[in-house]
Amino acid sequence: MSRRAKLIAEPEQGSVAALTHEGEGIVRAGKTAFVGGALPGERIRFRRVRRHRSHDEGQLLEVIESSPDRVTPRCSHFGVCGGCALQHLSADRQIEIKQLELRDALERVAKVTPATWLEPLRGPQWGYRRRARLGARYVPKKGRVVVGFRERLAPYIAVLDHCEVLAPPVGALIGPLSAMLTGLATREHIPQIEVAIAQNVTALVFRVLRPLPEGDVAALREFAEQHRLRIYLQTGGLGSVAPLDADPNPEPLRYSLPEFGVDYDFAPTDFVQINAAINESMVSRVISLLELDAGSRVLDLYCGLGNFTLPLARRAAAVLGIEGDAALIERARHNAAVNGFTNVQFLAADLTQPLPVNAPYLANGFTHLVLDPPRAGALEVMPTIAHLAPRKVAYISCHPGSLARDIGVLVHEFGFALRAAGVLDMFPHTAHVESMAILTPPDGVKGRGSGRKT
Repeated sequence: MSRRAKLIAEPEQGSVAALTHEGEGIVRAGKTAFVGGALPGERIRFRRVRRHRSHDEGQLLEVIESSPDRVTPRCSHFGVCGGCALQHLSADRQIEIKQLELRDALERVAKVTPATWLEPLRGPQWGYRRRARLGARYVPKKGRVVVGFRERLAPYIAVLDHCEVLAPPVGALIGPLSAMLTGLATREHIPQIEVAIAQNVTALVFRVLRPLPEGDVAALREFAEQHRLRIYLQTGGLGSVAPLDADPNPEPLRYSLPEFGVDYDFAPTDFVQINAAINESMVSRVISLLELDAGSRVLDLYCGLGNFTLPLARRAAAVLGIEGDAALIERARHNAAVNGFTNVQFLAADLTQPLPVNAPYLANGFTHLVLDPPRAGALEVMPTIAHLAPRKVAYISCHPGSLARDIGVLVHEFGFALRAAGVLDMFPHTAHVESMAILTPPDGVKGRGSGRKT
């Protein structure tokens, strides 16, 4: 029997024990199968369609016994499009499962439980996503350019006409985008569209693999005017991104944090948190939990364009933001200047390497520390944090595994205590988990904030 025949197997029945980190149902019937669209507690009929060393991928054929947490997906593309994994699960149960994932990571990897579990931060369930990267591909058999996210079980771009989680106006523009691109002479040479939705303007960055003829430029210009968009072209790396039409005084993309009276300018390819409402709540909660005072000195690692740094500067005596991306540091300095801050500094440094504890910028110590690293975590700076011994550390993470690993180092190698932890509903209907944790140094060094030997 061929390998493919073995994979396209006869239908089976099984019970779903749990969800994977990607939101697939786990069926332990012989060799474990991961089945998208299946929920814990359900009995299902499924077919194995792809083999891996430790598990098979399964296709859901029928739900025989349904979970009480199952709901009707709002999006007609759910199940094919890979942008969402959990629309069939109630919103309350989604957040419970994400809390369980964080709890499991802390107990299993860090071998620690927080003194307090924070109430989950909740926000809008639909139309929340202000940043996205959409694929685009001309498919001759369909006679059109398809625009959207990848399919769940295939490397193809899902055929979409709308998206329920993309923020307005882009969520409703997938179909019109497809139609406009289909009419271009260079329709086969535009593989990607970057979406950046600001409070004042919506930007689309088209990746173009060859120069656009004037007719295509005119079509893009007309589309931008019709839908009140700003269009950029990217002909190479990020440094090549430029507006479709040169403007000597372009209005920058902008978002704000009203509680702290801060406005941020950003470029369409800059990193900003995907969910604007949750970002506002997250910054507010972190600053509240840190319990800053007029004498506080704060170090903000992986500071980006100053998302935490500038609000921290509203409450503290001085703040230093450090980031590895020099372009973001320049943007952060600009944002500090236009907001009138004089008590904040920014520094570009490689955070994939340990920070030298004798560096001049660390010499005066810090009373508080915030870190918001990428998915890989912040393992390299754990010794620096231990050396500085700030009164409180706030750690924001988009990956429970790396968060738990780093917390385990601070707790078991350096004597820190995990005071609080909880999840943020940054990515509803997806399996992604955003978390935050608050830690304090060992008794006897707490609050010194001026460094200690480790």
